[in-house]
Amino acid sequence: MRTISLKVMDEALEITNQTGNANEASKRLLISYNPAQSIGANLENMRVRLAGIDFDVIVVVNPLTYSFSDTIVGINHQRIDIGLALTNMFNVPVVALPTVRRVGLQAAIDAKKEAACWHLDYYGQYDGKRNYGQEAMLTVGNGYFGLRGAYVEAHADKNNYPGMYVAGLYNQTTTNINGRDITNEDLVNMPNAQFMTFGVDNATPFKIQRRDIRDIYRSLDLRTGALTTTMIIVLGTGHELCVQTTKVADMEHWHRFAIRYQVTPLNFSGSLQVYSGIDGGVRNTNVDRYQQFETHHVDISGMASAGDQITLAGQTTTSNIHFTIGSRLTTPNADADLRNHIKVNTTNTAIAQIASIPVATGQTYTFDKTVALYTDRECASAELDQHVTSELNAASFTDTAASAKRFFTQLWTTSDTAIDGDITSQKLLRVNTFHLFTSATALASGQLDASVGARGLHGEAYRGHVFWDEMFVMPFYAAHYPAIAKQMLMYRYNRLGAAKDYAHDNGRQGAMYPWQSGSDGSEQSQSVHLNPITNTWDPDNSRRQRHVSLAVAYDAWLYWHITGDEEFMHNYGIVMILAIAKFWLSMVTKDEATGKYSIHRVMGPDEFHEGYPNADEPGLTDNAYTNIGVAWLFRLVEQMQTKVHDFATILNQSDLCTSDLAQMTTIRHNLHLDISEDGIIGQFSGYFKLPELDFDQYRKQYGDIARIDRILKAEGKTPDAYQVTKQADTLMASFILNQQDVADLIADMGYTLPDNYFEHNLHYYLARTTHGSTLSRIVYAYLERLAGYNSQSWQLYRQALFSDYYDIQGGTTAEGIHLGVMGATLDVAQRLFGGVNLLGDKPAINPRLPKQWAGLHFNTTFQGATLACTITHNTITITSDKDVAVTVLGKPVQLVAGNEFATEY
Repeated sequence: MRTISLKVMDEALEITNQTGNANEASKRLLISYNPAQSIGANLENMRVRLAGIDFDVIVVVNPLTYSFSDTIVGINHQRIDIGLALTNMFNVPVVALPTVRRVGLQAAIDAKKEAACWHLDYYGQYDGKRNYGQEAMLTVGNGYFGLRGAYVEAHADKNNYPGMYVAGLYNQTTTNINGRDITNEDLVNMPNAQFMTFGVDNATPFKIQRRDIRDIYRSLDLRTGALTTTMIIVLGTGHELCVQTTKVADMEHWHRFAIRYQVTPLNFSGSLQVYSGIDGGVRNTNVDRYQQFETHHVDISGMASAGDQITLAGQTTTSNIHFTIGSRLTTPNADADLRNHIKVNTTNTAIAQIASIPVATGQTYTFDKTVALYTDRECASAELDQHVTSELNAASFTDTAASAKRFFTQLWTTSDTAIDGDITSQKLLRVNTFHLFTSATALASGQLDASVGARGLHGEAYRGHVFWDEMFVMPFYAAHYPAIAKQMLMYRYNRLGAAKDYAHDNGRQGAMYPWQSGSDGSEQSQSVHLNPITNTWDPDNSRRQRHVSLAVAYDAWLYWHITGDEEFMHNYGIVMILAIAKFWLSMVTKDEATGKYSIHRVMGPDEFHEGYPNADEPGLTDNAYTNIGVAWLFRLVEQMQTKVHDFATILNQSDLCTSDLAQMTTIRHNLHLDISEDGIIGQFSGYFKLPELDFDQYRKQYGDIARIDRILKAEGKTPDAYQVTKQADTLMASFILNQQDVADLIADMGYTLPDNYFEHNLHYYLARTTHGSTLSRIVYAYLERLAGYNSQSWQLYRQALFSDYYDIQGGTTAEGIHLGVMGATLDVAQRLFGGVNLLGDKPAINPRLPKQWAGLHFNTTFQGATLACTITHNTITITSDKDVAVTVLGKPVQLVAGNEFATEY
């Protein structure tokens, strides 16, 4: 065991390298603090000084004593949980010497690894976007609602944002911007029902203020779904308290959540008041650039109290969705005096309860708050109060916590992605899994007409809308929790009529799904977008990303393909697919001179290119990803004629006819691609005519050029005029389809590409990509690994995995997590690194395990069979609960139910 001992001194870190070799002397390093640098920068100096030294564990010699962590130290008059920081930095466990002396080194290491892999922890008080981002990462929820991980004592301000969102609950408002009426539909920030705080001796209730807080530790337990916040508070009056809050969403009864509020007086006896409220005076202010638009979405219509319960009722301002929120405050203290207060704030939009009790030094006092929420999207308006009261009477904190624990215990049994040898990747993959279910679990009931937004239920970016990001989470949901995947598709099916209307309004046939979808399936993309560099409003043409309709068709196919749900495909899936195919037929035009077919006036996933510079016609022609996707769709329709039961009858009931089927075959063999003589596939027609951008110059001038589009516009230029790309576009098809399928589609179009075309295209476009989207890195990580560039692939994968945890886009996590990249990191871990590919007719196992992982274990399902897969660098072990045919390393294998198959490679 190679250990490093770390002693924290007033002006330096003393590091002793214990080599583990009795014949080799220990090495001692002294790293001085640089007071001009941050703690993070000083720790980076430690990384540099330890370069080349191998070690397995760091032992902190002189930590401070805290109940919530044993690796807190004081550095340069500041406290830091050095265990969290150094585990992230070195990917090794960090243990405390007092703990080692008490339980032994190995036990301390095992416990720390276990905790690090199952908890998302933050120590300290942070301000602004950084705290907003941590709130998003600490969100608890169940797919019906999401509850940001804010301090329960906080109201919305520049540092705190206790938002709550209900799936599918939108409201439209209109704002006049520069003489133009702009209508936006927003996912509504609901009344703040998590509010709780305390007061001492009937003094002013406590507010979150840096001056009063000595320590804060927040810990999200991924195994149980419980978020625990521990605060050590020193009031200006000298009163010292420990306040611990545990917040948990009910994963089974998804209208409920609960909070346990525990207060311990540390140096006084006297009187304690605990305040619990529901605040309806909320607005949508999570995203700064939206605040020039109307932010008021909720009107409060009534408040009531009875016994230990209070309720607040209201409705959204224009969509007229009625809701009732109720809460119940209980305490086991027999001396508690409980009172209810209505209209306690100046705007008459809040209701509160107050419990007052006598307290003694060192005793802990517990208060439980249970909350229930209903809207008239789930029941009749007249029944709202009855349903809320019924839920409150049945709920308790204990039952809610037990419900969440049962759910997550089962979830981790069936859906965990377990890694050996990489603590940080393990934690973050579990964090991503947790948020996929925080965002969607209730959808599995089939009772909610909603899907998953690009930012989950964690914030207000993209106004809570549904995008093509569904395509990046669909593989995980379909293979691990297909009921969620099915309801996402039913959300699209229920808006098929709106998609047909949208196509008709644009002079097209069939179904054209909107780029941004909200309540009714109409296009919700903004017409203008705020450039934060210039603080001006630029036109927003993102609605031209017609490839979202291809994503809907792909999701329907993938769900059917993975689950074998014939009933869904027969009744719903094929109906959507045929309507989308009809739309693309109406988008295609033929060049009589060449015999080739083209698709005009679209945008690709790139998003930097909205059209041609100096062109009168909007949009682009023959975006390669779109055309390849259309070819795939037309081939799919051709294949489904023999695979879908009663296809002829369904066809007769659709907008298509048999002549359309023949036309699809002709078109897919003749769709135009712009391909250079070197075999580079043009992102769109005319791409090669655009000048190249001097990336080095712009990086030197601006540093971060991820959003080069905003930089260029601020300079009076346009990204339309350059070979510059926001994210993977041309090669996106090779991410969602097998590489051979893409090659076959291109060959079917009549093009012959050189054998090494994929590698050349990959490097061509990677050199022109700024990664302005979080999805960019994960897609390129997959593509780089396919091409054999393992080091670059791993670097991109790690950046994608850390993207929300480190908020690498400089504040966007504050506005909600990026659900698409979270789902994609899990998909890449299982499909690429684990090598279990479900895209073909049978599962194909061909691992590409990164050297940073010693092993990988996960379950996946394919057409009713559950495969338990364990992958190391030289062995593949698979067990199936049903007989199923697979291929392993290109060779056919018949798995027998219950029998383990193992092979070396």
